[in-house]
Amino acid sequence: MNRNEVTEQVVLGRLRRGLTWQELADAIGRPLLWTTSALLGQHPIPAELGKVLVGMLGLDESAVPVLAAPPMRGGLPTAVPTDPTIYRFYEALQVYGGAIKEVIHEQFGDGIMSAINFSVDLQKKPHPSGDRVVVTFDGKFLPYQWDSARD
Repeated sequence: MNRNEVTEQVVLGRLRRGLTWQELADAIGRPLLWTTSALLGQHPIPAELGKVLVGMLGLDESAVPVLAAPPMRGGLPTAVPTDPTIYRFYEALQVYGGAIKEVIHEQFGDGIMSAINFSVDLQKKPHPSGDRVVVTFDGKFLPYQWDSARD
């Protein structure tokens, strides 16, 4: 069984059992978006947590080591995402990415935001004109470090 097959079983098991992503995250004491991303194949899930999830989802125990293995991260089916929800994030970064980069450099210096030392949160915010989606990326700043002795 490969990772794609396990991911498909996870999605089907969740739907079949009527479980929410939040219920799965709560069962293992991990954040909602991390758990959802992990179950969709983007993070390894420690075996002891994988056993809990496999049990809840009604999957075979042979899925546990597959869930625990380091995955091939990233990668979308197309270079430009076509799913409307994912595309809107892509579009927002096309519009605001340059400004975000400039302000990071202005406030922190020459560097990047880590996506490894990182957390992400999503909140629903009521608003008179329609509910708002609030997404927070929280990544450690990593300054570029140039070794002048190697130049």
